[in-house]
Amino acid sequence: MSRKQQLLKRHRRNKRIALLVGLVLLLLIGVLVAWWLPLLLAVLGWLAHEAWFADHLFYSPKDDYCYDFGSDVRQLAVRLEAGRLLLDSVQELAADETLILGVQVKSSWIGRFLDPAIEVLGGPTLDRQAFERGVDGLRYLNLSGLAGPLLGGELQLRGRFCRIQVQPQLMAWRDPDYRRQRVMVIAPHADDAELAAFGLYSQADEAWIVTLTAGEIEAEHYQAMGMDAAEAARIKGRLRAWDSIAVPRWAGVPEAHCVQLGYFCLQLPAMQAAPQQPVASREAQLSDIRLFRQFNPFPLPADRDGLPTWDNLLADLRELLLKARPEVLVLPHPSLDPHPDHICAQAAVMQALEGLDWQPTTVLGYANHLHDNDRWPMGDSGAGIALPPVFDSTTVLRPWCLPLSQVEQYDKAMALGMMHDLQPRMPFKRRLRRSIQWLLASRVPSTLGENEFFRKAVRRHELFWLLRQR
Repeated sequence: MSRKQQLLKRHRRNKRIALLVGLVLLLLIGVLVAWWLPLLLAVLGWLAHEAWFADHLFYSPKDDYCYDFGSDVRQLAVRLEAGRLLLDSVQELAADETLILGVQVKSSWIGRFLDPAIEVLGGPTLDRQAFERGVDGLRYLNLSGLAGPLLGGELQLRGRFCRIQVQPQLMAWRDPDYRRQRVMVIAPHADDAELAAFGLYSQADEAWIVTLTAGEIEAEHYQAMGMDAAEAARIKGRLRAWDSIAVPRWAGVPEAHCVQLGYFCLQLPAMQAAPQQPVASREAQLSDIRLFRQFNPFPLPADRDGLPTWDNLLADLRELLLKARPEVLVLPHPSLDPHPDHICAQAAVMQALEGLDWQPTTVLGYANHLHDNDRWPMGDSGAGIALPPVFDSTTVLRPWCLPLSQVEQYDKAMALGMMHDLQPRMPFKRRLRRSIQWLLASRVPSTLGENEFFRKAVRRHELFWLLRQR
């Protein structure tokens, strides 16, 4: 069981215990006070839960984030004076440097019910980076793309439902412009490349998109059209295979650089455990991956037998790496992103690189999911991305951030809108919860799309982590 599953299991157990205690108290109130009072309290308690306690937050908001940023960080002395962030000495900062500021954030009492945030003023538009309700600890604000206002003394920080105190050092990293190199994005599922790196690959001089699985499971939307479970899974996989080839064309990536490997969703761990053993789809009644590879621009090793094995996956990846010769490889981060297919996707690529004639210059990691905070990145679509919660400093996490303009964010939103898996309506329960949070907790839904990924992924930053560089 993964750490994410363990945290979720513990969270659900605690909720069941709390619900049981609450029911006992309501019964006592009904007996001792009035029969109708438990009904009223139950409704109010449910509304309070949906508005303020429904987030999957598996740590205390009072915990300090704990990062090891590595040895190549530049630390610049800064101070907060009358709300302005000022450098203590004259510095040279490039416009594209990654800038991260440590901030002690303490929520006000209102910030226990409305999302506390730090407003960053001085750039082209207001940025508002949000944190956990009830936050009281060290957090990291993302100021990438704001070197100009900072150097000009025009950058202002303002707490919203919180008090802030900056750390004395601003952390800065200067990197090559990865957009001027050959980029290959590894996507475990169709839409992972767009969620994590649309801005990067759409601006790259040369880009490749390699999607590992068809993402055919959980096809209830298509079953509602009258299809049986297997037929619905197959058509969902075909649609997502099409998406993985077609949507990157919106960003100018040639069709010849978009590849769908067609392995089966959530079966990569089983394939890895027995590398020569074929692992069939969970829902599509398929044991041949070639149905989902029909849109590929050229043949690959596994096309010979269509067997969903780990060895075939490695052979496909080696062929692609030698053909594309990427200088920058972008893939899921092995410790930040807990999705089992994402973990195995990273492991497969790194294993395929072993002993290969071509090696990338840079490997970047991304996280489309987290272990302990399902709402991250917190805040609204269009806002900056503050660093995620990390409480284990044994792993070096060295960030690289790509700022996105408003136009680039809209293009990214349109790319996500073309993805079939992000188009169906949310379940009624989630829509009701969102409405309650809008009314009681001032969480405004994204205007870009209903799916939660429109809020989380369409931001003024894309955030990556340097995994390897030579």
